[in-house]
Amino acid sequence: MKMKGFITFEGGECSGKTTVINALCKVFEQKNIKYITTREPGGIRIAEDIRNLILDVKNTDMTPECEALLYAASRMQHLTQKVIPAIKDNKIVICDRFLDSSLAYQGYARGLGMDNVLKVNSFALDYLPELTIFIDVTPDVALKRMGNVDRDGKCDRLDQENQKFHEMVYKGYHEVLKMYPDRIVKVDGNKPLDEVVNECIDIVLKYIEG
Repeated sequence: MKMKGFITFEGGECSGKTTVINALCKVFEQKNIKYITTREPGGIRIAEDIRNLILDVKNTDMTPECEALLYAASRMQHLTQKVIPAIKDNKIVICDRFLDSSLAYQGYARGLGMDNVLKVNSFALDYLPELTIFIDVTPDVALKRMGNVDRDGKCDRLDQENQKFHEMVYKGYHEVLKMYPDRIVKVDGNKPLDEVVNECIDIVLKYIEG
């Protein structure tokens, strides 16, 4: 089931999702559109605690299966406590990552299989977004951007993955795009960032106003 008003943004590392979402929020405020922003994993206390566990650089021995289950647990708590109540309150929900990330990262890049990831996320399948924007940035471009980002020396567990892993994630996203062509809109994220931002805003506004 697709949830009207539930919009997600997907893409690999340094794809520009945060910049796009921040710009979109400004447009919503100008137009007096009721909305909330959130992220996965995270968005609420329990899910943020799980996020910290997943991304902690000390947890390099975490198995792919454990990682996938933690994401699924965080997702269901987040849906129940934050996303669904906001939708019922007639707010637009803008979420940085959702189920598609698990399919690309754990299902494809970690080699667990997308069907297996869908099974452990079966509860969440009743609450799919109605619109997903996939910002398509090639791994080479993303890694160059990552090298230019000032992280104050902070690097999480996913940041430490090698280029091969990010290439697999990229391929995984394109497999996910084939699975949900009626829900996911691809935007060329290799273009100048202001063009990417404007295109994403246009897509969202057409969805809301159409």
